[in-house]
Amino acid sequence: MGDFDLDLQSAEGELDDPETAGQVVLGVLDGTTDPDEWIAHVERDDVLVLSVEGELNELAAPFARDVREMGGELMHFREFLVVAPPGREIDTDRLN
Repeated sequence: MGDFDLDLQSAEGELDDPETAGQVVLGVLDGTTDPDEWIAHVERDDVLVLSVEGELNELAAPFARDVREMGGELMHFREFLVVAPPGREIDTDRLN
């Protein structure tokens, strides 16, 4: 085997910071939470899993367009609304 230089300290510095990767936030979509709060979570790279309690279209309307314009994704799955930030795809392949 040939010699090669592998600078692990430099490589580690190039990795994404795990604290900036966002988190999964569970919540209830019932109209009591300010829509700006949901948008702020998406801007922080959080994935939202919201239990829908009421009419989905009415409850999501105040923030859905903003999320889409940022490049995020929204998906209604069973009784939940899943909201993914830009760069995170909601994989639905296993639903078929």
